[in-house]
Amino acid sequence: MDVDAREITRLWRVYRTVHQMCSARGYLVSHRDIDRDLESFRSEFAPAGKVDRNRLTFVVQKRDDPASQMFLFFPEDKSVGIKPIKQYINKMANESVTRGIVIFRKSLTPSANKLMSQVTGKYRMEAFDEANLLVNITEHELVPQHKVLSDEEKKGILKRYRLKETQLPRISNDDPVARYYGLTRGQVVQIIRASETAGRYVTYRLCM
Repeated sequence: MDVDAREITRLWRVYRTVHQMCSARGYLVSHRDIDRDLESFRSEFAPAGKVDRNRLTFVVQKRDDPASQMFLFFPEDKSVGIKPIKQYINKMANESVTRGIVIFRKSLTPSANKLMSQVTGKYRMEAFDEANLLVNITEHELVPQHKVLSDEEKKGILKRYRLKETQLPRISNDDPVARYYGLTRGQVVQIIRASETAGRYVTYRLCM
């Protein structure tokens, strides 16, 4: 398999995982993209034998709030600098989208990271290394089922168990599964594990 063929296969896997991740976060995603096969990906995004990463850019909207949207960007540069990040922020501003994810090939420069952190508050921008999206980590047999609770579900859990949120076990927002689901500070995730005695064991963690 030549270099371009390997690159197409790699990006096909990343593309599917990214769509699965968007769906898990509550965004509308077509089954065609989640289940897209390699040949379909190649014919649409690499008809000349090489993927045009700019064509991979897409936007999704929340199932329960069409006004809440998120952009997914796939920069061409191996080391992503400040210039494409500025372009992405401008695109988001022009289309009134406040959330974005940058899927980078190798690295982000310090200046790009700094700019992304500076716009926090008005925009929420995340960055993922392609290498970490080749497989869907939530499908691994050692990763238990996770469910991000709504604010109302969180209040209900705290009331049921007579807890303050600070009494819940914690999960870091840098945890790979927390990043997959886009957890933010103060959100609670329900974790369901298999149990030999009870069938299943349910715990809750607060994102910090």
